[in-house]
Amino acid sequence: MTVNQQSFADLGRVLVIIPTYNEVENVERIVGRVRAAVPEVHILVADDNSPDGTGELADKLAAEDSHVRVLHRKGKEGLGAAYLAGFRWGIDEGYDVLVEMDADGSHRPEELERLLTALRGADLVLGSRWVPGGRVVNWPKSRLLLSRAGSTYSRLMLGVPIRDVTGGYRAFRKETLLGLGMDEVASAGYCFQVDLAWRTVKAGFKVAEVPITFVERELGASKMSRNIVVEALWRVTSWGVADRFARLTGGKR
Repeated sequence: MTVNQQSFADLGRVLVIIPTYNEVENVERIVGRVRAAVPEVHILVADDNSPDGTGELADKLAAEDSHVRVLHRKGKEGLGAAYLAGFRWGIDEGYDVLVEMDADGSHRPEELERLLTALRGADLVLGSRWVPGGRVVNWPKSRLLLSRAGSTYSRLMLGVPIRDVTGGYRAFRKETLLGLGMDEVASAGYCFQVDLAWRTVKAGFKVAEVPITFVERELGASKMSRNIVVEALWRVTSWGVADRFARLTGGKR
């Protein structure tokens, strides 16, 4: 730990979960950056049986570094399923803080300290692109508008007081995950992040947002597709309508 790095021992054991599918170009780089940014944290690479050798490379990194572990999954089942498996693994292994981080470098490990610092006063911290100080680098205007519109629509439809409800750079306390009903989370794709944020708010946990710089990947292919966006829009709409109906009729989602 360098002179400028702070310790997060007061938060307990921290696990950074990095889901991978065909990220052989990125996994070693992102693991190294996390280890340099906050050396005390542990890393779990949750690999969905990548055909490009990502899992094998992750095994090599784990063999060389006791802070790195690998969770080999049977196949590609979606981002949400990978994170849920990582959460369960981390909780079973006694970790107190579980962090979501993309493998492609879009979530900058150098900003992890900011999320963990804010977690001292919150139950969930979101790295936000849409609060003052947050920004996106290297996105075309069309995708920037789509992302902002999607986050705004989700926030208004679900009544969630979060500016970046679709963002995926997050730090959860273990107790938060245990209290939001992980076993009931069915969404596996892009809308998984919306689902978790909404459940956290509805469960009464304290959510904080800190600004981040989101950087578009330089290597490998994006997993985003039109079908993922359409699915997310449909799910958010159906959740919002069902929730409003339940409140009007005195029921519960």
